[in-house]
Amino acid sequence: MVVHCDAGQLSAAEKLERIPALMSAYYTEFPNPAIPDQRVTFGTSGHRGSSLSQSFNEEHVYAIAQAVCDYRAMKGIDGPLYLGGDTHALSEAAFRSALEVLVANGVTARISKGGAFTATPLISHAVLTWNRGRTTGLSDGIVITPSHNPPGDGGFKYNPPHGGPAETEVTGWIEKKANAYLEKGNAGVHIVHLRKALQSPLVEEFDFVKVYVEDFADVIDMRAIAASGIRIGVDPLGGASLPLWESLVDAYGIALTVVNKDVDPTFRFVPCDKDGKIRMDCSSPYAMSRLLDMRERFDLAFACDPDADRHGIVTRRELMNPNHYLTIAAWHLFRTRDSWPADCGIGKTLVTSAMLDRVSQDLGRNLVEVPVGFKWFVPYLHSGRCGFGCEESAGASFLCFDGTPWSTDKDGPLMCLLAAEIMAKENVSLSDSYQKLTARLGAPVYQRLDAPADDRTRAALNSLTTESVDMKTLGGSPVTAVLTRAPGNNAPVGGVKVTSSDGWFAVRPSGTEAICKVYTESFKGEDHLCAIQKDALDFLERLLKT
Repeated sequence: MVVHCDAGQLSAAEKLERIPALMSAYYTEFPNPAIPDQRVTFGTSGHRGSSLSQSFNEEHVYAIAQAVCDYRAMKGIDGPLYLGGDTHALSEAAFRSALEVLVANGVTARISKGGAFTATPLISHAVLTWNRGRTTGLSDGIVITPSHNPPGDGGFKYNPPHGGPAETEVTGWIEKKANAYLEKGNAGVHIVHLRKALQSPLVEEFDFVKVYVEDFADVIDMRAIAASGIRIGVDPLGGASLPLWESLVDAYGIALTVVNKDVDPTFRFVPCDKDGKIRMDCSSPYAMSRLLDMRERFDLAFACDPDADRHGIVTRRELMNPNHYLTIAAWHLFRTRDSWPADCGIGKTLVTSAMLDRVSQDLGRNLVEVPVGFKWFVPYLHSGRCGFGCEESAGASFLCFDGTPWSTDKDGPLMCLLAAEIMAKENVSLSDSYQKLTARLGAPVYQRLDAPADDRTRAALNSLTTESVDMKTLGGSPVTAVLTRAPGNNAPVGGVKVTSSDGWFAVRPSGTEAICKVYTESFKGEDHLCAIQKDALDFLERLLKT
């Protein structure tokens, strides 16, 4: 992809999101459920869209919230629902709309004081904390967020009582029910006015930050970080993790400085991404350019996206590639968590680096490989069958020291402070730690390509079977496996992964964009990676000709 001339630069004022227009459209535009793009559609992380394209309006939120209430009633979920949202402009509006429906349906909703923004992992941890030891009166959660998407987007995610992203069966049920409401003009949706909702005894204030911070020593060695004196910089990127960091400093005495405390729905302080759009992606060197410019001031720096479910790690040398950091994280965790069960393994998605395969083998741990989407890790983290679950898009979580689940959703602050723990205990830069590991296990080269995808492409990839993929070699090496189902749980991957002993590629359609994602990795260098990419694109071309 050609890098836009604005990449890494702050956006010009005239290009910033017009918040008044965005908010007006949320309340005055109405979706047409006969148009596919204006229906409720749950991708890998909930329903996302924009009010300006009639894909995320108040009517969507009313319909989805009512569908969630219906699901709770059907499943007998009658404990408190933890409701939070990030700092996107539409998140504030959608939070209020959802609350109107929850109260009208008799749901006890726990919200932060004053309805302040709340990060995804804090909600997951709160749900797990409430449900621990219970069999009845279980809680669940809603997070209003489009993750790291541009300022004009909104999103809605549901977390059932297991605390993590809802399974496909659950989101499919909610999606179908919500669209049925939309088709009837939301007849049957129960709503009370916001003022009445806020005065209801069903709305309870809850200190998400306090509970999360007080428990944090159960999962991270905060004493080691404080004792090391390492200087840490953090940029919340204008997101929901902002109130968390200073509370952690107060509680544990770590040398952490928040370098940017601004919250503004235009996100004017976040540099443009590679395509010239503002996107709060803490894995992007363009969006992270301001923090990268400060790296000499700190021993370690990091950032989270707006709902704080992703992490970006900055050493004095670089913004770490997410795959590289996840490898170091797994290596450290399984050598320091002595109370974890001997049979708990490392979880990764099929498109995450095969370095984790080599690390798991070196550590003598099981490898659990699942399709794309953090929801697949939920049962493994909940049961302790995986100590660590991660995906290449910089999302991960892991167990407490005693082997119990901490969060079953992606947890950006957790992974950020794990980086500080690693540096404090290993007394070496994470960049150097990764180089030492590659010297032992091999140095992979990884790249994702994007290709256009339409409904025909999606259908062709979804219909693939192992037998229908006729490939004998990959990058000149014999093919060792063709996967259309994940080895860890036998779930369909929505595409295919082809592997050899020294590389692999995977092809799958995006859940939210009209593109096909082609993931490639080689352990033999750039030239071999190019050969794998050619084989992958040739395969895709042949597939679309049949």
